[in-house]
Order: sequence, then C-alpha cells, then structure tokens
Amino acid sequence: MYKNLVYGVNTLVPLADESKVPYINFDNAATTPPFISVMDKINDFCPYYSSVHRGTGYKSILSTQLYEQARNIVLDFVKGDPSYHTVIFLQNTTQAINKLSYRLMDEIQDDIVLSTYMEHHSNDLPWRYRYNTDYVDLDNSGRLSLEHLEYLLKKYKGKVKLLTVTGASNVTGYINPIHEMAELAHRYGSKILVDGAQLIPHHPVDLKPVGHPQHIDYIVFSGHKMYAPFGTGVLIAPKNKFEKGISEYIGGGTVDLVTPKEVRWLPPPYREEAGTPNLLGVIALIESINTLQRLNMEKISKYEKDLTRYTLENIKTVPNLILYDDEDIENKVSILSFNIQGLYHETVAIALALEEGIAVRNGCFCAQPYIQKLLNISMDNIDKYKENEDFPRPGTVRISYGLYNNHKEIDNFIDLLKRIGNNIEYYHLKYRKPSF
Repeated sequence: MYKNLVYGVNTLVPLADESKVPYINFDNAATTPPFISVMDKINDFCPYYSSVHRGTGYKSILSTQLYEQARNIVLDFVKGDPSYHTVIFLQNTTQAINKLSYRLMDEIQDDIVLSTYMEHHSNDLPWRYRYNTDYVDLDNSGRLSLEHLEYLLKKYKGKVKLLTVTGASNVTGYINPIHEMAELAHRYGSKILVDGAQLIPHHPVDLKPVGHPQHIDYIVFSGHKMYAPFGTGVLIAPKNKFEKGISEYIGGGTVDLVTPKEVRWLPPPYREEAGTPNLLGVIALIESINTLQRLNMEKISKYEKDLTRYTLENIKTVPNLILYDDEDIENKVSILSFNIQGLYHETVAIALALEEGIAVRNGCFCAQPYIQKLLNISMDNIDKYKENEDFPRPGTVRISYGLYNNHKEIDNFIDLLKRIGNNIEYYHLKYRKPSF
C-alpha cells in the first residue's frame, strides 16, 4: 500500500542458487527501512547542519531551533503536555529505560518495581539489577494477567512505585491494555512506564491528560523502528522527575555554571543530554512522525491488521505449523511467531532467506523469559542450555510487518512455508547452516 514511500524496497539479494530477487523484509520489529521522505529531509538539511545550542551563526541558530521544536512535535504525536512533560533525546529505547531506571533510584529506593514476563530484556534488566522487582504473569493465551497484576499491587500494600510494561510484545504482537493497567497502578499508588518501541510505529498512542486515572506517566520509543535511522531514542516524563539529582551521563551541555568548587546544572531536559546532540537523528525522527501523521496512524493500523488477518487465514494451511497466537487481531500489532514441527527455528529462517529472499528473525528476540513460558521450557532444559553451549536453544520464527508490506509478499511467504512444511527432512539437511 505504501511501498513507494520506503527506501530500498526493490533491492535485489542473492539466493542459494545465485539468482537474485527483490528483498522481502518481514523483520520490521527489529529495524525498519527509512522513509524516502526521511532521507530527502536529511539531504536537504545537511547544508545547514551545525552545532546545537549557544552558537551565534545562522546555521547554528537554525539547527538549535529545529532541535528544540522537535520536542513539541514528539509530544503532539502522543498527546503529551508541553507544560508538564519533558522530552529527552537519547540513542534508543534501551538507553531511555536505563536513564529512567538510574534517575528513579532516590525515589524508589527499597520499594518495588513491577515488570512482566512479556518484556524485552531492555525493560527488565535495568530494573532487576537496581530494584526489588516482581513480575506480572501471563494467562493461558500468553497475554498479561490483569488479575495477577492487581494481586501483586494489593500484596505489596502501596510499596509498588512503578509498573513497567511493554505497549506491544515484540514476540507475539499482543497489545497490552496500558490505560487499564495505568488505572490499576494509580489506584494502588504506583506510576507506569510504557515501552512503546513496538507500539508507537503501528498504533495510535494517547498519553491521556495529566490527572486522568488512565494517564501514562512515562513512555519510551526509538526512531529506528519507525522508519527513521540515525540513532535516536525518546524518553517522555514529567519535568519534575529530573529537576533534582545528577544524570548518569554528564559533561558539556548539561551545566549552567562550573567553578573549581561548584556545579550548577541546567534544568531538564538539557541536564540529561550531555555532549553534542544527535541533530540529524532528531530531524529524521521528526520527518518520520510528520509522514506517519500525514498517512494517519488509524489507517496504518487498519492496513497492518488486514495483513495480519490475511496471514492468519492462510498460514493455517501450512503443514506441521505451530502458531503462537490467540488470533485477537484487534488487540495486536503486526507480529506473528511460529515454528515448523520437526525443524529448528534457525533452519526455517535460513530457508526463507535463501529460497525467496524473505527476511525474518528467529530465536528469543531479547525476551527469553517470555519465550520460555510460551514454549513451556522446563528448568531442566534451561539447565541443559547452561551446561552445554551446543544444546539447541529454544525459540520461534518471527514475522513482523511494516506499512509497506503487501499481500503478494505474504503469498510468496506462505507458498514457501508450505514447501518447507511438506519437505521437512529435505530442508533440515539443506539448511542446517547458512551458506551465503
């Protein structure tokens, strides 16, 4: 539908027989290709690229204005409040979560952070190694259990200070009811952080007004998952959370006054953005946001759900398929995970690449606890992985669509999957190891 808007979609890649075909990218949950508009904007701006903040030359003034205007564009995209929120530009979602984890230490101290068994490692590890953590469990379909969330909130009797949850799973695509979870968290005295890396590019997001019981307190996301490369992440948070204390990363651009005996820090967000800002990354992000808004996030979401629906209808015809999905399409983004019975997940992924140029991802997707639960991996098996590096690791094959994918690509994918499912021994012998 939107293929003409995306850079590099007609790139030819080699197959096992040395022929070349157009690349089919079903690995958008990892990284999306850039919008053409993003690349054009970068090229158009480069003659004016200069230092941000304090420069008096025309190019520096222009660069600073664009950089600062970007904060309000980001807030508008998620319905934030410029008078209440600050927008901190970082390298990616992972750095944004780590920054917040560091900066909340004085506030949370010996209290509790609730994570979930659905999280990407980036929204788990920064919390488990700094705080007392507990985890919201899954229901039988692999979705988060709101009953268990409320149980934990009651159990800790007001000591839960933060609930940190993915907006959409990078394994199954399940969209979590973040506003319902926010209301529960607030009822029991907690704040909520939403990891929006998989949600923001595919689904409209509204933080809701400050003071609303379903307001989202913190949200993070990355440009490289929304058609904007060049390494920009975003942390949106209340300004007052960063008015005291010292950033974990300090240096030039963070201070108002430095003497041999004293340091006076700038207000947020500046005190959190040490060093020369990634201006080109921010310009890429803003152009991506402008493009997504022109296209309309509701329409994008509807189109991608149609691709998912079409895939689910057709993938069931694949022999020996194991699908990890509850088929609630309205409450998921365009991510599906599966296996072929009798074939290692890596073998399937390699075959897709070398037979038809179809890029997918396989493994645990930096979400090992979630995969372990979805696949019912026992602790005995986990011990075997720890003892023997050659023991086959659990995982699935993941497909993840972007707004530029289409039904014809899915048809090619399903046709090849059928061939694989009907010829397990052949593909097992042929593609045990990659051979580009």
